[in-house]
Amino acid sequence: MIELRLLPMGQDAVLAEVVGDPAGDRALGLAMAIESARGCDPAAWAGVTDVVPGATTVLLRLGAPATTASVGAAVRALAAGLGATAAVPITAEVTIEVDYDGPDLDEIGELTGLGRGGVVAAHTGTPWRVAFGGFAPGFGYLVGGDPRLHVPRRPAPRTRVPAGAVGLAGSFSGIYPRESPGGWQLLGRTDAALWDLDRDPPALLRPGTAVRFVDLRGSR
Repeated sequence: MIELRLLPMGQDAVLAEVVGDPAGDRALGLAMAIESARGCDPAAWAGVTDVVPGATTVLLRLGAPATTASVGAAVRALAAGLGATAAVPITAEVTIEVDYDGPDLDEIGELTGLGRGGVVAAHTGTPWRVAFGGFAPGFGYLVGGDPRLHVPRRPAPRTRVPAGAVGLAGSFSGIYPRESPGGWQLLGRTDAALWDLDRDPPALLRPGTAVRFVDLRGSR
């Protein structure tokens, strides 16, 4: 079972905090299980208007006739039937071409002991998965990559990170969908459109999506 702490968020939401989930797998698995249950038994989940996965949490936004007590009980019952190590289903697959020429690539190579080529090989050698979104429209927090790539954020963030920059921070990888400040270690850049209002849905990287990075220079 998945162990939870349930916290009311005012009168209109419940936050399910997953205990002991450093990788974010269980929170994503719970969010996807809730979405599936809503589709199979809409009456039982009536009033749940949105399900938002986070790093170790799932936020359920409520409307009538749902109450925090009824939704909390439903979430606990669902979590009790889920295995703590159950595999998270893949909802989509995306390939991202990256030009690995980032300003922090050498530093990442030194921090990990892999060198430039080893960092690229590790980043492209293991598929990642979108655990949750945040920070900016279209930004997905990717988990499940090579554990050797766990590096700290930069001690001082940059005031400008270009759109398409591919970075690492802690156990996550991610892609900046637009120019913004940021403190992730940058190893490359992609031209992939992460957020497009003319696309349905607009976000390319949604929770549950598998992401495989490809070395653009190596594929030429």
